[in-house]
Amino acid sequence: MNFFDCVLNFIFPPVCGICLKTSEKYICEQCMEIIKFKSLNNIDTYNNKNFKDHLYIFKYEGIIRQRMLDYKFKEKSYLHRSFSEMILNCKENIEFIKKYDVLIPVPIHKDRMKKRGYNQSELIAKDLVYKIKNIKLHNRVLIKTKNIVAQSSLNKKQREYNIKGVYKIKNAERIVNKKVVLLDDIFTTGSTVNECAKILKEAGCKEVGIVTIAKD
Repeated sequence: MNFFDCVLNFIFPPVCGICLKTSEKYICEQCMEIIKFKSLNNIDTYNNKNFKDHLYIFKYEGIIRQRMLDYKFKEKSYLHRSFSEMILNCKENIEFIKKYDVLIPVPIHKDRMKKRGYNQSELIAKDLVYKIKNIKLHNRVLIKTKNIVAQSSLNKKQREYNIKGVYKIKNAERIVNKKVVLLDDIFTTGSTVNECAKILKEAGCKEVGIVTIAKD
């Protein structure tokens, strides 16, 4: 931990991302046992998507679901460090991410960014590249151009239609012939990450993988 982090921890002590109590770590020892019990660290492989492998850490249920909702909608941006630790807690997860050249968080529209104040996936992505040194973060390559109806309010068919034509690529040279891993918070039908992967592959990237905190 560098000096700046030490000063921040002194002024704003870490909060456990599960029990939300002040802790020496971003997941306290007691709650780490809960995390170990609930974590799946599972990889699904697809042959009919624009991506191949999908790593997810949890099922989208219980305390994990509640904390993800807190993080995304209740201005608890500080929880990004706890979610990062949940990913980094497993050596196999780190090895999965290290297979890729570039990490890209799924973007949100500028209007939603202005309202929320942060992109929940981008904060976690920054933590990961800080700890996993051989992968680059490119958070200005994939851009969301339309502020669409929230995917969570739609069924599978509606989601596929809703997400079409929403993303574009900038600075495509940064991903040409690169292996890209997309980071998102929740995987439900996969419509969002599949559309993002499609756009990335059309721009010339070699392969796309997915990491999400949870799968519904």
